[in-house]
Amino acid sequence: MAKKDNIASVLAFEKKLVPSDGYMYGTTWDNRDALEPLALTEKSVRGTISNRLKAAVKNDPAKLNAEVEKPNLQRVDACALTLEQDTLNVQFTLKVLGGLAEPSACNNALFKQSYSAAVNDYIEQHTFHELARRYAINIANARFLWRNRVGAEHIEVRVTAKNNTLDQAWVFNAKAFSTRDFDVNDTSINELAESIAAVLASSDDFLLLDINSFVKVGRGQEVYPSEELVLDKGKGDKSKILYHVRGVAAMHSQKLGNALRTIDTWYPAFDDPASSAGPIAIEPYGAVTNLGKAYRTPKDKQDFYTFFDAWARGETLTRVEDAHYVVATLVRGGVFGESDKDK
Repeated sequence: MAKKDNIASVLAFEKKLVPSDGYMYGTTWDNRDALEPLALTEKSVRGTISNRLKAAVKNDPAKLNAEVEKPNLQRVDACALTLEQDTLNVQFTLKVLGGLAEPSACNNALFKQSYSAAVNDYIEQHTFHELARRYAINIANARFLWRNRVGAEHIEVRVTAKNNTLDQAWVFNAKAFSTRDFDVNDTSINELAESIAAVLASSDDFLLLDINSFVKVGRGQEVYPSEELVLDKGKGDKSKILYHVRGVAAMHSQKLGNALRTIDTWYPAFDDPASSAGPIAIEPYGAVTNLGKAYRTPKDKQDFYTFFDAWARGETLTRVEDAHYVVATLVRGGVFGESDKDK
C-alpha cells in the first residue's frame, strides 16, 4: 500500500486526561477541613529600577541617580493566607477517559484501520502500565502545585477514585516522592495507577479522580494562583493579573494538565547533565517554553510526527520508550493531520 493512499489530512484526538480548574482555600494544618476561599487582593507598589541600563546611563553616576529617582509604579494582584492560616488547600477533579483507539476525526479509512491496530497492539503489550504509573506519581508528589510546592513543610494529597464499579481513596505524603524521577515502588501509587491504566485501555470507560491537597507553607504566607496572559495592557492597567473563578483564587486547568503529563524522560538530552531539563511535559516537539527550547526536533528525528507516522502505519519503533512517548502524546490530544501534498 503506497503511503500516499494512507494519509489522513484531517486527524484529531480528544484529550484523555481532563482536569478541572484548581480552587484555592486557606486553612490550618491541625484543622485541615475548615476551609475558607482565598480571594485576590490588589497592591499598588513603588518599585525601583532593576533592568539593564544603556552604557551612557550606567557609566554616568548623575544619569544613574536621575533614573533611580523616577518612580516605578505598579498595580499588581496578590494572594496570601491570613495570619490565622498556615496551610494552602488546592483541590480539583481529573476525569480519565478511554477510547484512544478511535480518533475523534479521521478522513482516511485505511489510516484509521492501521492506527487502531497499532493502539490495540500497544494496549495488549503494555496495558498502559508505564504511563499510568507516571501520571499517578505526579498526582502523589503534588507536582501540580508548581511554585506552591517549594518551601512547604508538609504536603498531603488525598485522592478519591470513582466510576460505576470503583470507589477507592488514598492519602499520600507528597514530600516522600521526588519530582526528578519515576523510580518509585509504592503500593498505593500502584493501585491508583492500575485504576488509571484500566480506563485508558478501555473502549469507553471513565474514571473521576477527586484530588485534594494540603500544603503547610506558614502563617500569612503568599501563595500563587495562575497568572493571566493579558495581550493588550492599556496604560494604567495592572502589570500582574491573577486568575480567579467567581472570586476564588484558582489555577488554570491547562497548568494542572501540564504538570500531570510531565512524564517525558525519554528525550535524548535527559541523560546529559549539562542540557537535561529533568522530566518535561509531553509535547509534539518537546517544547519547554520557560527555557525557550525544543528537546525533540524533526532534524534529530525525535519528534512526535517522525515516530507517529511510522508507528500508526504498522511499523515497529526501535525503542519501547518511543512508543510510550507517542501514546502519551495521543492521550494529551490534539490535531495531527498530515498534508497529502508532495514534500
